[in-house]
Amino acid sequence: TNSMCFTRKTSCVRRRFREFVWLRQRLQSNAVLIQLPDLPSKTPFFNMNNPHHVDHRRQGLQEFLEKILQDALLLSDSRLHLFLQTQLSPEDMEACVSGQTKYSVADAIHEFASLNRRFPIEDEERKKAENDADSDSESSSSGLRPSDDSISCGCKASPASEES
Repeated sequence: TNSMCFTRKTSCVRRRFREFVWLRQRLQSNAVLIQLPDLPSKTPFFNMNNPHHVDHRRQGLQEFLEKILQDALLLSDSRLHLFLQTQLSPEDMEACVSGQTKYSVADAIHEFASLNRRFPIEDEERKKAENDADSDSESSSSGLRPSDDSISCGCKASPASEES
């Protein structure tokens, strides 16, 4: 994102549907005059093994994020920033926002970025890429690894939700 509201230009976190429900409820309670977009309907027979179900829900969540990111008032909510830029649980986000933690919102975002967290499949892909690069070249490595900001994390989302 190019928005000055965000500490990081890119981020990738995994969130469950219930965490989106939590975020929408908190945003609505803080911005009562704003009509928030709806989340995709919760299908009683949702099947994670059905690519159509997964893609349909992902698209709905993506559209939800794109719409809320267009509202300046919602962009001022610390929970939104923590939701998009850290892997904190909703309980930990609430504690952070209410000042019940030793760290601030900015500290939490910075700490998450500096941990170079990756998801297990990404670690496997990175190691494989490093091994392939090592076997292709005899040159020495600088020992520097790309930061989270420069690694594609495999999240399937639009630029607005990936980068916010």
